[in-house]
Amino acid sequence: MAETPSGPARTKSKKPTVTVIIPTINEEKGIGRTIDQVPRPKDLDIEVLVVDTDSKDRTKEVARSKGAMVINESRRGYGRAYKTGFKKAKGDILVTLDADCTYPAERIPKLVRTLLKEDLDFITTNRFGMMEKGAMSRKHRFGNWVLNVTTRLLFGIKLKDSQSGMWAFKRAIVPKLELVSDGMPMSEELKIEAFQKGFRCKEVPIEYRPRVGEVKLSSWGDGWKNFKFLFSKRFGKARSKS
Repeated sequence: MAETPSGPARTKSKKPTVTVIIPTINEEKGIGRTIDQVPRPKDLDIEVLVVDTDSKDRTKEVARSKGAMVINESRRGYGRAYKTGFKKAKGDILVTLDADCTYPAERIPKLVRTLLKEDLDFITTNRFGMMEKGAMSRKHRFGNWVLNVTTRLLFGIKLKDSQSGMWAFKRAIVPKLELVSDGMPMSEELKIEAFQKGFRCKEVPIEYRPRVGEVKLSSWGDGWKNFKFLFSKRFGKARSKS
């Protein structure tokens, strides 16, 4: 082996590969700014993957113009979009974002470095740690509180925010997670699976900001679906469509 003044020659270490997955449906107003906020540090190889569920506006065009890879997913559903994204992602580490600028994309490098430095498998985030004024209605806060308490009681998982949609995790754990929901409940299900399967998990506080664009979440409708799903998941009655 060739010698150098400082010892044996070493090959240059490979940068961690990261795929940022963003599900979309009619997010023309926020998707461009969201992609712009994703950092590109020199120590990480980051790609942005947009999974679009049949948008009728310019969401896909805007995303492509910002350099994102866009995948069409004709099947509707928050969870369905993420499952497709998990399969198509090239990165060894996956990070998720909403397309409405509510989550702090600038924190992605820190989340990834924490995952690697602390040898974690899964990081979820707590929006209530540094929530900005106007980011969440009182009704939505109450619904989240109910779901958080229910998650703790049914599964023994001490999460402060069971519904957060920003995560960073190793792609290698995905095949080991039993994700049956194709809808909004997939968010809570992903956390339940990661924590209960014994992976090294952590919850960290993040900023949460007012939405850019039209609100699509139904506080009562989606909240009730998530609430029912927790019981279905706990007692083995969850189905593949939610």
